[in-house]
Amino acid sequence: MFKKGLAVLSMLALLMVFAASPAEAKGRLTLAYVEWDCAVASTNVAHAVLQEKLGYNVETLSVSAAAMWRGIATGDVDAMVTSWLPVTHADYKEATAGQVEDLGVLTENARIGLVVPDYVTIDSIEELNEHADKFRGRITGIDPGAGIMSRTEEAIEEYNLTNMELLEGSDATMAAALRDAIRGEEWIVVTGWSPHWKFGRWDLKYLEDPEKVFGEAEYIGKVGRKGLKDDAPEAYNFLKNFAWSQEDMAVVMDWNQENPDDLYANAVRFLEENPDMVEKWLAN
Repeated sequence: MFKKGLAVLSMLALLMVFAASPAEAKGRLTLAYVEWDCAVASTNVAHAVLQEKLGYNVETLSVSAAAMWRGIATGDVDAMVTSWLPVTHADYKEATAGQVEDLGVLTENARIGLVVPDYVTIDSIEELNEHADKFRGRITGIDPGAGIMSRTEEAIEEYNLTNMELLEGSDATMAAALRDAIRGEEWIVVTGWSPHWKFGRWDLKYLEDPEKVFGEAEYIGKVGRKGLKDDAPEAYNFLKNFAWSQEDMAVVMDWNQENPDDLYANAVRFLEENPDMVEKWLAN
């Protein structure tokens, strides 16, 4: 009888804990992201703040760029912190105009383009055709839904790169191909963007883009669904405030390379080591 009474009390205590849980009280949020290292780092940090500091129950979804924007427009996704504008995600922004809310800039001076190791002796996209054999006729790309892939297809047409083929893949397969080529000092050209950890690991350069197919400086922004401000005001406030430098982002990206099995723990570590930054993000 005594053991049974203890069991009942334990169950009641457990129920009281769950009932008092801020995550339960504030509800669930869904963040979407694409499998780019910068997006993974930013999304996990946002996840950690929303869950550890504000008490929301957060789910993160890895999707294509098109699905990410569409999910926010339909209200199935609450927010994302990885919109690349004004060029890379321009088509997605136009397709969802009036259906999503711009939450401001996450980081400035981002860039996309075609990237080669520094030892490659060409400097412009215009030179790719005449050296196609050294690149084995390949531009190593990422997932087909990414904005940089559509821009690269435009570049192939704009620069008449008839001797070059764009290969689909992922961020991980692109980085692996780049690593293997650099080990043998082979020529390779990849779809690249910064911020990305690869620029800290290897000596790389962007090929000049005189036709500006890839645009110039971009920014990474944040986008939320309509009604988020009313439904989750503290989350909305944080997402509006959330901004960090490429240098800070690179710290988390490096940790993610060293400890890829617990990305959330890496994000929590960043919060613990940067309390002043977190305080600014949470300010009203």
